[in-house]
Amino acid sequence: MLAIIFFSFILLLVRNVETQGEIVLDLQERGAKEAIRLLKCQISSFSGISSIKYLKVICDTKEEDISKGSRRRSLTPFSMGGSVKDVQSKKELDSLVHGGAPVVLHFWASWCEASKHMDEVFAHLSTDFPHAHFLRVEAEEQPEISEAYSVSAVPFFAFVKDGKVADTLEGADPSSLANKVARIAGSINPGEPAAPASLGMAAGPTILETVQELARENGSSQVKTQVQNGPADALKRRLQQLIDSNPVMLFMKGSPEAPQCGFSQKVVDILKEENVKYGSFDILSDSEVREGLKKYSNWPTFPQLYCKGELLGGCDIAISMHEGGELKEVFRDHGIDTTDSAGAKVTEAGSGKGGISASTGVSETLNSQLESLINKSPVVLFMKGKPDEPKCGFSRKVVDILVQEKVDYESFDILSDEEVRQGLKVYSNWSSYPQLYIKGELIGGSDIVLEMQKSGELKKVLAEKGIVPKDTLEDRLKKLITSSPVMVFIKGTPDAPRCGFSSKVVNALREEGVSFGSFDILSDEDVRQGIKVFSNWPTYPQLYYKGELIGGCDIVMELKSNGELKATLTE
Repeated sequence: MLAIIFFSFILLLVRNVETQGEIVLDLQERGAKEAIRLLKCQISSFSGISSIKYLKVICDTKEEDISKGSRRRSLTPFSMGGSVKDVQSKKELDSLVHGGAPVVLHFWASWCEASKHMDEVFAHLSTDFPHAHFLRVEAEEQPEISEAYSVSAVPFFAFVKDGKVADTLEGADPSSLANKVARIAGSINPGEPAAPASLGMAAGPTILETVQELARENGSSQVKTQVQNGPADALKRRLQQLIDSNPVMLFMKGSPEAPQCGFSQKVVDILKEENVKYGSFDILSDSEVREGLKKYSNWPTFPQLYCKGELLGGCDIAISMHEGGELKEVFRDHGIDTTDSAGAKVTEAGSGKGGISASTGVSETLNSQLESLINKSPVVLFMKGKPDEPKCGFSRKVVDILVQEKVDYESFDILSDEEVRQGLKVYSNWSSYPQLYIKGELIGGSDIVLEMQKSGELKKVLAEKGIVPKDTLEDRLKKLITSSPVMVFIKGTPDAPRCGFSSKVVNALREEGVSFGSFDILSDEDVRQGIKVFSNWPTYPQLYYKGELIGGCDIVMELKSNGELKATLTE
């Protein structure tokens, strides 16, 4: 009788599985283990019902599968395999794409942290949809495939059905990936109902819960769905160790003896004038540190100067503090020794990273050839293909930026010379392409060039090097004022105002739910003084709407108290 009751219970479970697609074990760990053991005991008495496809899944469930952090386990018959395959050629890919089964492509790059996070999600989804092909393509190493699928950024996903691209996804968004996979994969087997997401609903709970769990474990989940590419815990610890490795620490391009950009050179010169001992780290030697530190410090450019673990700022702030005597005061207040200005390069134990090697590691002949190529024009782009026929999306992106900036440049197709291709990686200590050089100095790859263009730093570097004419101060101010419909010029940043009046204005705008752009006038003395004359308003903060001055702190607070602030900024 007891066995019959348990058999009935099993059938109820099966119905639940068939309608819901999964069982989520919400019991506590011990209770879940006991339940599995009890079910196994009762099921063993019924050899005649082994054809019920779900029972084997229950019987094969091990206690260790129900452990802390991984209690959710799909009990559907579909979680029986699934694997991710690396594509080695376009011919191989074409045969799979036209093989009839749905295909999901993940374009990735080894240097991209978001690709690593999404790869875990991708692998999990492959087990939920084993009838589909889950393929990985290393974007920079397979330019022909990347070109065919119009890949210009990673991570990038393409969803192919019946031999045609049905959908794409750019960026790290696990929930969107899960939904798109479910839609393209359709039913698990012919004649069986489609997965929940393929019916136009959200992706099944097991998928989404695991996706979000994976994202959280990597320190990169945003509320509900969107992945935020923040550094993982291990990287955070590493960054903090680097920052704390010296009382004064400079993250720069190059080394104190051989800076690789003018901004880094300026800060090095300032530290020498301040006669302070400091450590340095070459961010060009480690892309993980370079990208991670931007997010960790919430500061998008380099160099970055730290004192006793606190970010002081970049080049402009260092110059301003040095000229105003504030930098010396900061060093004095923190007990920094100013008797020795020698800069020490920081190299992490056992990593081989950081600093610059005394030798480039290439032959003298090749070294001479590379120097000649790098300096054959004020601006040189080492790319895959030619400007009128790029062989990868990353190269095309940089070409487009140079066209937008109206820059004359020379290019070199690294696919045409394997010795140059491999040698330049060692020479520049930069492992991927494209590589952009200005006046013989490495600027970076596609991501850095794109970021510099967005921030205006690229135009500034080009102007300083005499490549393009400098904007007049008035032109620059006009662009800044109109860079956002609501624009506020403050001391500091919205998250870290440097004066009470700036803090009041920021809080007022946030309380009214107004989106706004901002500019830290402490970071640029030319802008700070120029805008006073331009607007005929002598103090800060200053609030603008559609290029017109609204006023300072008192006017903003008055508008808010009268209930007119939001209306003024949205009319």
